[in-house]
Amino acid sequence: MSAPRPEQHPEQHPEPHPEPAPGGNPVNVTAVIPARGGSKGIPGKNVAEVGGVPLVARAVRACLGAAHVTRVAVSTDDAAIAAAARAAGAEVVDRPAELGSDEASSESALLHALDRLEEAHGDRVDVLVFVQCTSPFVTAEEVDETVLAVVRDGADSAFTAVPFHGFLWTASPGAGPGHRAHGVNHDSAVRQRRQDRTPEYLESGAVYAMRADGFRRHGHRFFGRTQLVPTAPERAVEIDEPGDLDRARALAPLLDPQQTPAAPSSPVPPSQYLGKEL
Repeated sequence: MSAPRPEQHPEQHPEPHPEPAPGGNPVNVTAVIPARGGSKGIPGKNVAEVGGVPLVARAVRACLGAAHVTRVAVSTDDAAIAAAARAAGAEVVDRPAELGSDEASSESALLHALDRLEEAHGDRVDVLVFVQCTSPFVTAEEVDETVLAVVRDGADSAFTAVPFHGFLWTASPGAGPGHRAHGVNHDSAVRQRRQDRTPEYLESGAVYAMRADGFRRHGHRFFGRTQLVPTAPERAVEIDEPGDLDRARALAPLLDPQQTPAAPSSPVPPSQYLGKEL
């Protein structure tokens, strides 16, 4: 994408960057889409349709369309989600029940899928891509750009984010009725112009990429040098509540200008990227 790539530099020691395997073997970039079946806010959320396509299938298709993704898998504990994922061309990792609860973290599902995929295929994953199907308008380009932040730009972890220009406030109980407001990302006594403010970004929640070995060590999606990938704000729709699903369905005709291609009858091996510093 043509937008600049602002970076964040957490106060951590840099991650070691192993060299490419002898003989120029391609980097293994594996995309995992966690999709549990126990959604309470929207029952059956991950197979709910937007633009006539189940959410999990939309995420799978974005990953399959990314030029730099080697393998696409869906981690799920639900038969309907598994069927939709396979129909869209993804591999399925059966998630144990204890990792499908409300309390289980996304990271725990990712680590489980990473172990199962490496065991099943007998190879090591170099870059793990975490894609959420609750972001229905994620694109293959966004997946690729987030991967390239790691394999090309040398980041340890990366994520999609949208520019944010809002004025944030907190509220605390006051002496009288109502609450007292406090400026968070601005001085409330000085109203800055938008162009004069330091750029800020919100996670879009769509795509995260990370060096797999660093992810194993830290157990978290953010570590080492973290780079953000700016994406279009209009596509940053996250489905958490029924109203979000209604809004996504209303936006689909605008954000899906072309008919979604039919799912392949069998998974199509995507191209591989001969990365650097992995």
